[in-house]
Amino acid sequence: MNKTKPYLIPDWPAPANIHAATTLRAEGASEGAYFSLNPALHVGDDSEHVKQNRLIIRDILKLPSEPVWLDQIHSATVIEATNTLGLQQADASFTNRTGVVCTVMTADCLPLLVCSKEGSQVAAIHAGWRGLLNGVISNTVIALKKSVEPSRVNDKDFLVWLGPAIGPHCFEVGGEVREAFLKKSPDFASAFKSQSHYKWLADIYQLARIELSSLGIVDVYGGSFCTFTEQEQFYSYRRDRQTGRMATLIWRE
Repeated sequence: MNKTKPYLIPDWPAPANIHAATTLRAEGASEGAYFSLNPALHVGDDSEHVKQNRLIIRDILKLPSEPVWLDQIHSATVIEATNTLGLQQADASFTNRTGVVCTVMTADCLPLLVCSKEGSQVAAIHAGWRGLLNGVISNTVIALKKSVEPSRVNDKDFLVWLGPAIGPHCFEVGGEVREAFLKKSPDFASAFKSQSHYKWLADIYQLARIELSSLGIVDVYGGSFCTFTEQEQFYSYRRDRQTGRMATLIWRE
């Protein structure tokens, strides 16, 4: 992480034409609980401050176009990213086109970035536990593969970066969440640690890694952050409730 800038760059071996970043809290226009670089219009922040923040993000990252913002609803819905259709309900987007900025916003949920190893495809995924359970990662990979000639791509052709999310020592869930994952696959058991009173600590990074492994994707990077404890860098809904969001973006040139 470069602490002199209001964003971090993924540490992964993406092709040179792939660009990606996650915004941090510093050097924005928002005040109070939203201090300071909040790009989310839906969390109660002053809309003018948010608009300023979005302009700042576009400027500091030298984005080729306005990010494709999503109306995220904790679903498993994936769309092809486009700037022409307005705000769409989805929790992941992908593109094969240059200059299109796939974007998700998070504040404890897991942002995942995906790119093909030859640099022709990118995707951004918002994954809370509901999205993970319902297959938002698998749906995104399927969409990427369907968007090109199937014989030209397989799961091992993708790189994945796990962006800033709540850490495994802070993400407490009920037993029903664990049971739902175990019903999907017993492999998910390793992502849960028992607490008292029928509560469990869930490792959202491990949940994603297990899903990716089941898809045959082995080149997975990141997953070392904690939005809950790293207060100066990250927004956290579980920590603060009233708060902003980080934007995680990816595009190809």
